Amino acid sequence: MPVGSAREILRRLHDVMAARTPAEAKLDQVAGIVAAELGSEVASIYLMRDGALELFATRGLKQEAVHVTRLGLGQGLVGTIAETRAPLNLAEASSHPRFAYRPETGEERFHSFAGVPIIRREAVIGVLAVQHVSPRAYEDVEIEALQTVAMVLAELIAASGLGAEPVAPARPRETAALRLSGVRLVDGVARGVAVFHQPRIRIERTVAEDVEEEKARLEAGFRALREQVDHMVRQAEFAGPGDHDEILETYKMFAFDEGWARRIHDAIEGGLTAEAAIESVAQAQRIRMGGVADPYLAERLHDLDDLSNRLIRIISGRLGTAAALGLKEDMILIARNLGPAELLEYDRRYLKGVALEEGSLTAHVTIIARAMGVPVVGRIARLREQVAEGDPLILDAGAAALFVRPQASVVRSFEEQAALRAKRQAGYDALRDLPALSRDGIRVQLLINAGLRSDLPALELTNADGIGLFRTEFQFLVSATLPRKARQVALYRDVLDAAGRRPVTFRSVDIGGDKAVPYIAGREGGEENPAMGWRALRLALERKGLLEVQARALLEAAAGRELNLMFPMIAEPWEFAEAKAVVERARAALAARGQPLPEAIRYGAMFEVPALAETLDELLPMVDFLSIGTNDLTQFLLAADRGNPKLAARYDWLARGVLRFLARVVRACEAEGVPVTVCGEMGGRTLEALALMAIGVRRLSITPAAVGPVKAMVRSAELAPIAASMALWLDTPGTDIRAMLAAEAAARGIDV
Repeated sequence: MPVGSAREILRRLHDVMAARTPAEAKLDQVAGIVAAELGSEVASIYLMRDGALELFATRGLKQEAVHVTRLGLGQGLVGTIAETRAPLNLAEASSHPRFAYRPETGEERFHSFAGVPIIRREAVIGVLAVQHVSPRAYEDVEIEALQTVAMVLAELIAASGLGAEPVAPARPRETAALRLSGVRLVDGVARGVAVFHQPRIRIERTVAEDVEEEKARLEAGFRALREQVDHMVRQAEFAGPGDHDEILETYKMFAFDEGWARRIHDAIEGGLTAEAAIESVAQAQRIRMGGVADPYLAERLHDLDDLSNRLIRIISGRLGTAAALGLKEDMILIARNLGPAELLEYDRRYLKGVALEEGSLTAHVTIIARAMGVPVVGRIARLREQVAEGDPLILDAGAAALFVRPQASVVRSFEEQAALRAKRQAGYDALRDLPALSRDGIRVQLLINAGLRSDLPALELTNADGIGLFRTEFQFLVSATLPRKARQVALYRDVLDAAGRRPVTFRSVDIGGDKAVPYIAGREGGEENPAMGWRALRLALERKGLLEVQARALLEAAAGRELNLMFPMIAEPWEFAEAKAVVERARAALAARGQPLPEAIRYGAMFEVPALAETLDELLPMVDFLSIGTNDLTQFLLAADRGNPKLAARYDWLARGVLRFLARVVRACEAEGVPVTVCGEMGGRTLEALALMAIGVRRLSITPAAVGPVKAMVRSAELAPIAASMALWLDTPGTDIRAMLAAEAAARGIDV
């Protein structure tokens, strides 16, 4: 919609709001304005009354339907909008599964439908909808115009005394103990009082009185915002540069994005206040990205949300967050979501944990929190409704739970567990300089998985045998653009320096699928099963420039040292050969220029695709080592999505079929003299690690936190008798290996 038309709508709405006419007459006038300006035959306004959406005003439907037509939450298209808090845009309304025909409205003549929620103080109080006789999808600019009108309507309704109710009215605060469930984002446990991060500013005034004044406020706000972001980027304290400053530089890029500023400027030109213009642009962005499953793009939306909220706070003069209050006690931070820069504002001495209503494993704030050592639980439904400021909390990320106002028994349990963890950790620390050597003399190598610079100190803390899996894709995932070769070289060199004489195995970049990045376009359309999609080596072989740049960076970083490099998601031997050829060509090119090279290169393959078992006779003579990724391999073998809670019991590493399959692969590697490592999560669990050792695995790459427990288990075990029992169980149909192994471990005093 042209700026002039948007401004005309707002001007006319302002006149309506200022007029001395009854509130319902104003709603009728608004419906008329919307219908006229959007060229729609119908414009209707529904408000929440007595638990249902009631038609309050319409232009185009039958007037006798006003105050008669009512739709429950989730009922019909209007009820769906209120329930989901998201717009609908349908060329053919009746095609939607929730379409509900109301004969009293006379709407059978109309085909197209579009509607947006009317939101006041984060609660839906109504729905604004338009309809058209001919089937057509409304344009994005028209949906944005409806969103803007809905913002103004919320203000009008609040001031009118119409008494629209929020969809989910706030319930009285509970005082009883609660256990809220979510998703573990960063592991750990914490105890502290609830502190609310500043909520989104409530915008009370939406229509501008003086457009030029609003533009001046916006420009001043942008100057202050950019100064703040610059300061945060300069002051961020991490173990080293590279991983987290990539995130903050991306955040900074958005703060300085002229396109974002221009869209807000245009919204002010259309007649909105600076605060309303920022929120309008943010809402439009949420609408456009609402159906995007790509986690990278979703995280970009969170960054923009964070910046929008920060800019509104600056312009409105309400700058303070909980971080600025000078907190002096242990706290658990409560928020809908957080931007990475906002988390950095908090004093790490008192920030013990974070609980979020949203959040994801790939979110920037999650990566930052992991680097800070702060446990996080996300996706806790109705979190801010059920927790009060100052409530005592216990956060247990391992159990994906937040205990609110915990009972004395829960507190005692936490304290006992904390004491037990400290005691156990002291025991693990005492084993730090001892080898993982079983009671019958079998040496097991324990390496760690890593992917960020902040993971590197764990090598010394655990005295691990090396890094068995360095996930190079993390640097790609947190960057807004393809990481330059120089940045890659610096990271890889730092990893090798930190490891010293200990081996490091780099995995070539594993992006694509559910780890999409915006600077590399994926295949047409989304992927229904990204875990088995166009990802990892498949993507790298299609876009060889990506692998070539990474190969040159690894070769330069490893000059004078040994380079261990493995390729992910190998399904057929020719893929490994082709990937190795890319690296060899890069080595030849560097040698031709006289550049220093690694003393040796060892090439390996990630075993994650079950079909590879049938061509091991071809692959093993080609590789120097094999690494089994049990996370993907197990879900492929069992056809059980490891992220689906309903399949949690089916996704079992100790399933007899899984262990028999792994045992066959280990035997094949032993016969060819090819070292084999397990680098999946399976190896970091003591009982599962014992099972792996029983089938002949002698190298595990696991999380740093698992090194102590697994080492303690190895040193308490005689592996030969367990191996003999395992061989019998694998050959006996119907054996519950998990139960049998746990019982034998207990009988033999093995620390699992």
